[in-house]
Amino acid sequence: MNSYYLNFTSRRSSVYSKRGIVATSQPLATAAGLEILSKGGNAADAAVAAAAALNVTEPTSTGIGGDMFALYFDSQTKQVTALNGSGRASSLLTLDTLKKNNFLADGLPPYHPYTITVPGACAGWCDLIEKHGSLSLTEILSPAIRLADEGFPVAPITSYFWGRGAERQLKSALNGTELTIDGRAPKAGEIFYNKGLAKTFRLVAEKKAEAFYQGPIAEAIISVIKEAGGVMSDADLAEHVSTWENPISVNYHGLNVYECPPNGQGITALIALNILEGFDLASLDLLSPEKMHLMIEAMRLAFADASWYVADPAFAKIPMNELLSKEYANERRKLINLKRATIDQKRGTPVASSNTVYLSVVDGFGNACSFINSNYMGFGTGIVPKGWGFTLQNRGHNFSLDANHPNALAPKKRPYHTIIPAMVTRESDNSLYASYGVMGGFMQPQGHVQVLSALKDGNLDPQSALDLPRFCIDVEESGGRVAIEEGMPIETIDNLKKIGHPIYEVSGYNRALFGRGQVILRDENQVLIGGSDPRADGYAGSL
Repeated sequence: MNSYYLNFTSRRSSVYSKRGIVATSQPLATAAGLEILSKGGNAADAAVAAAAALNVTEPTSTGIGGDMFALYFDSQTKQVTALNGSGRASSLLTLDTLKKNNFLADGLPPYHPYTITVPGACAGWCDLIEKHGSLSLTEILSPAIRLADEGFPVAPITSYFWGRGAERQLKSALNGTELTIDGRAPKAGEIFYNKGLAKTFRLVAEKKAEAFYQGPIAEAIISVIKEAGGVMSDADLAEHVSTWENPISVNYHGLNVYECPPNGQGITALIALNILEGFDLASLDLLSPEKMHLMIEAMRLAFADASWYVADPAFAKIPMNELLSKEYANERRKLINLKRATIDQKRGTPVASSNTVYLSVVDGFGNACSFINSNYMGFGTGIVPKGWGFTLQNRGHNFSLDANHPNALAPKKRPYHTIIPAMVTRESDNSLYASYGVMGGFMQPQGHVQVLSALKDGNLDPQSALDLPRFCIDVEESGGRVAIEEGMPIETIDNLKKIGHPIYEVSGYNRALFGRGQVILRDENQVLIGGSDPRADGYAGSL
């Protein structure tokens, strides 16, 4: 009996359906996806429609000026395909450039125009539809265009973070005030219009990716980057391409868990799951100190590897098969002290044989799309190509400035990427088990592990799994502090502290630190069960 769970009450039920579910962080984006499903569109069509609507309704997290990744489950072939829609650094940007500007010693400021990488989202949307979609981009983008043109009431949590972004980025970034109302964020319930974004989407609907990477939108992007002091060329945009890749996976107690390969950090979650498979988590209470300790320690080991090995595979050799082997997990598992926290885990040496939005859609045909799109750090740089209604991302901030690091900044290189979707199938028949994800920087692989364990080891429904309080290791801080969300049992917190975990507690709006997830599970009776994170404004909606 999971006694710790009995003290935690979900604030809403999971959603059940046989015809399709869309789960996003904004009700209007969920509605956009459902509108496309109701017109006969499939999971890919609905995912892009929802992503575009999220650009309108939650520009604090996502947009066409950012990147995207997707995993797609085809119900006919039972195959999972992976799309990398992330952009590359400018061909004109080098470590020498940063050295001349005195950035190597102190680091690159997070909103500097040098952090702008080519926005990959638009090409990714178009490529996903070309390969898996069934409707035209005109139909797919029409709900988002309508929202941007006619205006929409801003949701409460979004309004709060919009206000933070207005102060942090938009008020000082070039053209940033175009995404404000007289320099301030819209209030909850206040109508916001984005005519510029509607214009962008109309052009993309008409001319597809060419409209974004060549022509007036591209000219505006290059112009504003140069005006801000950055470097990017017309060719950087015109030559951008997405890549279809083989997803990576591990088996976790009879489930095949899929992630996109590096340069994304999905491998972090898979390494941790491999380590945790050697423990009987199902026998432990969901929020017990014993289980939390094992999960935290497994994540520390996984991040120790990821911080070195996650890089652009076009520039660095990554021993993925070895990192994901059960043999390697067995060796790494031995480093976990069951009675004491180990704060400073080091990366292993496998020997090679040679703020983001996440959404999930499963359609009535059985196809699933696990989809993530992000600006990074909220509004990204906050820089807006004049008149086009979207900000430019700052993904380049994730490059290492150490020339000897596999993730070192280099021209036309993709950075370590935090955004990751996940897909899970049953080993027994390759049927869909779940399409899910948890957004939020370095919280994402931690969220993937915690939510999947709640579903599989704890046998919870999607909404209950998302409602559970979480932990988050501060990967970017020295000392490895662990944030614990309000709702975690006091005895668990006390016990974690006693065995050496540097714990601090987080509540209120700061709970955004723990990510915002969406889960759609398909049970053995082919019934879809959806949940949406209570840490955001959204919901799971069904046909």
